[in-house]
Amino acid sequence: MAQQKLFGTSPPSSPQEAPEPAAAGPVILPRGESLSKNLQAGGSRPGRRRAPDPGRRQVPSAAAMKKAAASGVRKKAAPKKPRRSVGNTKAHEMAAKSREISVSEFFSKNRHLLGFDSKRKALLTTVKEAVDNALDACEEADILPEVAVTLEALKGYEDRFLVTVSDNGPGILPDQIDLVFAKLLYGSKFHRLRQSRGQQGIGISAAGMYGQLTTGKPTVIRSRISPKHDALEVAVRIDTAKNVPVRVREKILDWNRPHGTEVCIELVGQYKKGKGSIDNYLAQTAIANPHVRLSWHGPNEKEPIVYEPATKKLPDPPKEIKPHPYGVELGLLMKMMKASRSTRLGAFLQHDFSRVSARVAREICDAAGLSPTARVKSLEHKSSEDLHKAIATVKIMNPPTNCLSPIGEDLIRKGLQKEIGEAEFFVSCTRSPSVYRGNPFQIEVGMALGGTLAADEPVRLLRFANRVPLQYQAGGCAITKAVTSVDWKGYSLQQPRGALPVGPVIIMVHMASAWVPFTSESKEAVASYPEILKEIRLALQVCGRQMQRFLRRRKRASDELKKRSYIEMYIPHIGQALRDILELSQTKTDNLVAELRDTLERSRKL
Repeated sequence: MAQQKLFGTSPPSSPQEAPEPAAAGPVILPRGESLSKNLQAGGSRPGRRRAPDPGRRQVPSAAAMKKAAASGVRKKAAPKKPRRSVGNTKAHEMAAKSREISVSEFFSKNRHLLGFDSKRKALLTTVKEAVDNALDACEEADILPEVAVTLEALKGYEDRFLVTVSDNGPGILPDQIDLVFAKLLYGSKFHRLRQSRGQQGIGISAAGMYGQLTTGKPTVIRSRISPKHDALEVAVRIDTAKNVPVRVREKILDWNRPHGTEVCIELVGQYKKGKGSIDNYLAQTAIANPHVRLSWHGPNEKEPIVYEPATKKLPDPPKEIKPHPYGVELGLLMKMMKASRSTRLGAFLQHDFSRVSARVAREICDAAGLSPTARVKSLEHKSSEDLHKAIATVKIMNPPTNCLSPIGEDLIRKGLQKEIGEAEFFVSCTRSPSVYRGNPFQIEVGMALGGTLAADEPVRLLRFANRVPLQYQAGGCAITKAVTSVDWKGYSLQQPRGALPVGPVIIMVHMASAWVPFTSESKEAVASYPEILKEIRLALQVCGRQMQRFLRRRKRASDELKKRSYIEMYIPHIGQALRDILELSQTKTDNLVAELRDTLERSRKL
């Protein structure tokens, strides 16, 4: 009886009736009784109900499994998990050989993509990247740039040089020196939509990496940010396996400069003058940057060449702008929507893009069949695709052009005069800003005629992008294609079929853009977008018409001088013949000759 009371059950009414299992729950023992006494009396250990654990797999009891089997109901089997791949198959061998490749390791094996495919070109690329960084830093700090370039041939080597480029810029913070000069794809310009010489954050680090690969020497940087701070000299290498900088040494430097940066790179190269040389590059840099004082000291030269500035005024600083809707692809649009701080679609379009007002945002949403109050981060892929298609159907203003800093027509003429000296004719043209793929750009063209230029050779073409001279890959550049596509015979110049015109002319073409579409990472040629080709052709035609008028006036003046010489030659003979025929005196003969000369001069159109 005590046992029945303990477990809360009653005896079965008949032997055939099996007692049902007791419900699991807490068991209350009578006062004074213990569990051990109960067990000794023949009872069983009571079960305790445990709180269900949501993360623990629930195993059914044996009674429940028997009941399910008797009823014929089978529990659906759980999906099998894929077995862990263990073995010695070919796939395992191939997987074991795979590893991540760093960007610096890739470019160390493919350095030709960055312009280091020959010794001569590598030397030029190193100077170009260092000068570009110096000019960008000075202009961003509102400092008139003073840049000095020195190339020293090292003794005991035929092809080893020390390149030193110094500037009077704002300097670099000590903890940023390593990242700027020894880490690829690190910089402040890639994510900004504004005109600048550098874009990708590769150039100067790649130059240091090339020097490290060819000579084993680190890049040495000296920098100072103000007279109140110490000057620091740092030597850095780049760990190409991880794309991280390694500081070799550092020391406090006794430097006489209040601020600025100097970088020294020892590398294997080849120095030759002429086309595609450092001399040509720096001379053209002085043309496109008339506000810069540039000093160049080549090897075996006693005195440096100094290009004095043509103006003391800095160019207008370009402003950073937001992306234009026309230049955003679907994937980028979805990424911007996820990263936007705006919660509603209409606010996202207005705040994250340029030239999108509240009215334009409503038109885009209506065209896409979406509500302006829809949550941006909740839009599905189909809705994002509809939004992207709707943007192309709505008329939106061109992006703002204050992100550009063109040279200007007057400074282009002054720059050309510095390059070739006195010429017979100068002309320049700055086109109104235009757009390709939502990116604003502006084309400028300058021409110089005569001077010391050869009349029987092709014209000299100077290509620039964001004030940087382009020295290589002229055949694949949009600028060259646009120049050769113009019919120069209509502008009084000879032109072989499909080639540059022939004549004593310099043609300068400059493209300013918030994002120049270069054909490769080496930034040597501009991609041939139809909008870019059209603007270059129009600017060339404007300058060509003015040059044609000058050439026609010069030809008329030449013909006039030739005819005048004929008059001076034959009038005295005519007077002598009239005197003999009419038996005139000398006085009357002289008067007659003067009258004939005056009549012929007045009857001709000068």
